Amino acid sequence: MWALKKAYYRAYQKIMKIALYFLDWSEPELLTGPGCILKLPGVIKEKGISNVMIVTDKGLMSLNLLDGLFNELKEQGINYVVYDGVQPNPSIENIEEARELFVANGCEAMIAFGGGSPMDCAKAACARVVRPNKTIPQMRGVMKVMRKLPPFFAVPTTAGTGSETTVAAVVSNTQTHEKYAINDPCLRPKFAVLDPELTVGLPPKITSTTGLDALTHAVEAYIGLSNVPSTVEYAEKAVDLIFKNLETAYNDGKNIEARNQMLLASYYAGMAFTRAYVGYVHAIAHNLGGLYGIAHGLANAVILPVVLEEFGSKIYPSLAKLADIAGIAGQTIEEKAKNFIAEIYAMNERMAIPTGFEQIKDDDIPTIVARAMKEAHPLYPVPVIWDDKKLASVVKRLQLKND
Repeated sequence: MWALKKAYYRAYQKIMKIALYFLDWSEPELLTGPGCILKLPGVIKEKGISNVMIVTDKGLMSLNLLDGLFNELKEQGINYVVYDGVQPNPSIENIEEARELFVANGCEAMIAFGGGSPMDCAKAACARVVRPNKTIPQMRGVMKVMRKLPPFFAVPTTAGTGSETTVAAVVSNTQTHEKYAINDPCLRPKFAVLDPELTVGLPPKITSTTGLDALTHAVEAYIGLSNVPSTVEYAEKAVDLIFKNLETAYNDGKNIEARNQMLLASYYAGMAFTRAYVGYVHAIAHNLGGLYGIAHGLANAVILPVVLEEFGSKIYPSLAKLADIAGIAGQTIEEKAKNFIAEIYAMNERMAIPTGFEQIKDDDIPTIVARAMKEAHPLYPVPVIWDDKKLASVVKRLQLKND
């Protein structure tokens, strides 16, 4: 029976890979460079838009990061309303509140300002605007929206999620403690602003975990079985930039060039995985986030090297190529691959990232495994398909025991 399931998963993935060739993969229009956020209102005005909603969180509001944007919107005569209730793992309640505010104020467009949470909340809110009779749980999965969204402008303030260029919105159900994705090409923003000045104030902890989130996107896309030449190129670019710049940005947060390169790395990694998908790292991370509220970037950072080790020799050739790109030495393909994984562990240690999680309880592991298997199969084109027992053993490795 398991052999038949695996055959079905692979067949599904091959069909999806072919189907993706027929979708629109045009990239978002970009504004890049220090201070480019101030150019966004002019772009919005040129598009004939006069009333927008901004989705963000209270933390960013308290830092006054949006003040320049607010002032420039006023200068351009553009009305705006702000929804700043987004939680770290955006909930269905957040999404519905944002949708109601958008509709009540007759907004024409959406600006998502922040990390992955405001982006995902804004995407899902737009999906609800154009699908008023379809609930968020009903849009879970692939191609369940299928409507053109209102004009959407993405402004990342972290270098990690790549949400400014992806087809996914990840949401949390506070009733079931599930975290899952809505995947649809219509969710991909048409315009993105990559302004490194917006990331200068990120604390080292957020810099490290969001950067490793981007690395996870690139690596999971690269080792998966649904790559095309463009996703390979994007993933390689992202890995190169991350190994060159992440620790510089972590140790010197005011280094504008490192911040700028990390924004580009996150964008490239997003370009890679939005078409080539992710894998078990994300399937586990989403469920640790749903059950325990563990930040997504932190979860990915901890899980990534463990999953890579568990895949074994199947992914050594791919990891060896990434090792060459990252400047990691080795005499053989196996040695390079293992050194690449070892360097991720070492990078985690240098940036004070833990090796596991005390929150994981033995009694929760069956739930984590069942939900992760549901997320991963049949969609994620992982290099090796695991069964429940194997996935459970990996989750056990992530436990930190309180002795």
